[in-house]
Amino acid sequence: MARTIPVVDLSKFVNGSEEQKAEFVQEIGAAFHNVGFVGVVNHGVPKDLVDEFYQSSKDFFSLDGKTKRQYRLDGLAGQRGYTSFGTEHAKQSNVADLKEFFQIGQYVDADHPLKDQYPDNVAVDEIGNFNEVSKRLYKSFENSGGHLLRAIAIYLNLDENYFTEKIEDGNSILRTIHYPPITEEPKNAIRAEQHEDINLITLLVGASAGGLQLLNAEGEWLDITPEENEIVINVGDMLQRLTNNYLKSTTHRVVNPPREQWHVPRLSIPFFLHPKSQMDLTCLDSCVTDENPLQYEPITAGEYLDERLREIGLKK
Repeated sequence: MARTIPVVDLSKFVNGSEEQKAEFVQEIGAAFHNVGFVGVVNHGVPKDLVDEFYQSSKDFFSLDGKTKRQYRLDGLAGQRGYTSFGTEHAKQSNVADLKEFFQIGQYVDADHPLKDQYPDNVAVDEIGNFNEVSKRLYKSFENSGGHLLRAIAIYLNLDENYFTEKIEDGNSILRTIHYPPITEEPKNAIRAEQHEDINLITLLVGASAGGLQLLNAEGEWLDITPEENEIVINVGDMLQRLTNNYLKSTTHRVVNPPREQWHVPRLSIPFFLHPKSQMDLTCLDSCVTDENPLQYEPITAGEYLDERLREIGLKK
């Protein structure tokens, strides 16, 4: 089957020669400019760690509803802990997505200057290794995402470390999503309605069933089918905004499977890489041209996140 998104090898950037590094920068930059999505191999996130978290997540979602609801925190807009089925919707839709999820945020010590912005993560008691494995996976994603953003900085003719300080102890979120089996004809809801991500980049690993699609420039929905051990990366709205639409935050969705696959649940693990809330998302001067005039008002990452969480129904 023909690929709908390009594939790049991160080890060329991290361990390669100057020539390979430069080649990777051009490959990922072109993918983000033209498609907004890319598959990444040799990404540095260990497979056994992904598998372990995948199993822990499966065990968590298998708990009864009452137990899971103990892990729901009111007033945090779903940014930590459990969010039940039918809560989140796409910003243009009133119909809730067919999913439940659990979110893990940044880990900082009690005396950290940003501690007031980062509530404690919710410890799950029932699943033995859930808390330890989720922290290891969070840190591993953060590390790989940092390499990708260094490459993007070079592609945009910025200092290689332009994003480094901005994402250090950033507001990133590890989300594990469970799309349960479909038991009756859905009332025009799909597993996840078409949307764009809010953050800088998203790293998606280990979706257990198909259904992820992107909307291309011709208005066609194309299936994204990653190979084994490949992470799918996409541009989020913050990076699109910073680059004045030069890098594309592509619309995507998760569609329901064919009827004969309705009994199959889907588990998906995205990592939404966010900067610290203070990051200025004012469009880069280099991305504002006569052909592409300024598209956005200045805003910080924190203000923008707040606006978007209200639009999707997580923040009241």
